[in-house]
Amino acid sequence: MNLWRFKTIRLSFYVTQDQLMKLFTPFGVVTEVDLVIDPRTKRPKGFGFVSYKSHIEAEKAMKSMNGRASAPMQKIVDGRLLLVEPANK
Repeated sequence: MNLWRFKTIRLSFYVTQDQLMKLFTPFGVVTEVDLVIDPRTKRPKGFGFVSYKSHIEAEKAMKSMNGRASAPMQKIVDGRLLLVEPANK
């Protein structure tokens, strides 16, 4: 199975995996959400990864949720501008 994965950065340090999943579900079927947690503080480090089964869904999510894009609305979550970029494999 080929997954399309991207990295979300500038997340709130209080975001949960469920919240991240809900943010990206409107664009298609999310197959995996991986929120990176600091082992010392047990809080998110401010970035994570989201995977889709479809390239089209992943592209749509990246374009819609990326604060760098020239979209009419930038995505601000918990007061932070989200940035989305392709993940290294």
